[in-house]
Amino acid sequence: MKTLKKNTPISLLMGGPGSEREVSLVSGHAVLEALRQEGFTHVSPVVVDSPEPPIPDGTELCYNLIHGTYGEDGGLQGYLEKLHIPYTGAGSATSRLCFDKILTKEAFVKAGVRTPRSEVIELPARPSLPLPLVIKPPCEGSSVGVEIVRTQEELEAALQRSARFGTRMLVEEFVSGKELTVAILDGTALPVIHICPRSGFYDFKNKYPSMYGGAGSDYICPADLTEEQTKAVQEEALRAYRSAGVEVYGRVDLLLPENAEPYVLEINTIPGMTGSSLFPKAAKAVGMSYGELCVRIAEISLNCPRATA
Repeated sequence: MKTLKKNTPISLLMGGPGSEREVSLVSGHAVLEALRQEGFTHVSPVVVDSPEPPIPDGTELCYNLIHGTYGEDGGLQGYLEKLHIPYTGAGSATSRLCFDKILTKEAFVKAGVRTPRSEVIELPARPSLPLPLVIKPPCEGSSVGVEIVRTQEELEAALQRSARFGTRMLVEEFVSGKELTVAILDGTALPVIHICPRSGFYDFKNKYPSMYGGAGSDYICPADLTEEQTKAVQEEALRAYRSAGVEVYGRVDLLLPENAEPYVLEINTIPGMTGSSLFPKAAKAVGMSYGELCVRIAEISLNCPRATA
């Protein structure tokens, strides 16, 4: 078993070209400070601006905090595998699957995970699912480009806006319910979080109001659910997590309609690690500090066999 020592050379990767670059930089600097406070003396920040960034000589672990392109789509993982450098989080094959909402949906359906009905369209085709519905670019994170459509008039405008991310889109039936998320660490589900957007739904602006000017959201952890509901939500989240073969850690987003079973929406293989992010909130609810969480992710990753591309 490999040991994570205080003098282990760690390269902390952040940035990337995606829409979540600024969030990644905030996450990166937060984890950098946490690891240093935990006594790790050889942690080097690396701002990534290319698919094959230079990695400092002697690096024994890359701590991947890049959301979206490069970091979450399997590309960076594959590059590090070629260099034989261990890294945090899911493997290249798993990352590639979970980055694409269409492939993830296929994995859910195959495994019998409860998830909203859906279809894939290629513009200029129009959805056949009845309104209301949700339009999602397949390869964007943090709800970027997600559109909730309730009328025919809204549909045309929403499709035009979503087209800036590509002509292929995932369309889902609209499910109304509590917005929930379950952080999973090394195969264990942490307490459920109830996300309460102050306006609209949990979009990019409401996730990061201080950065992007949204109304923000309130969070209840543990969520205000019955014991039976909590168990059902955690079990469905774990079923989804396993269906995609996720390694080390991840976060599963769900909806819980009133008097109904939970529906899984998607999986995040590199959840945000800012001070307001949800994974640290769930860890705190079980007595794990932010610094302890950062170290635990590194320790698990260093010894985890992963699915490679």
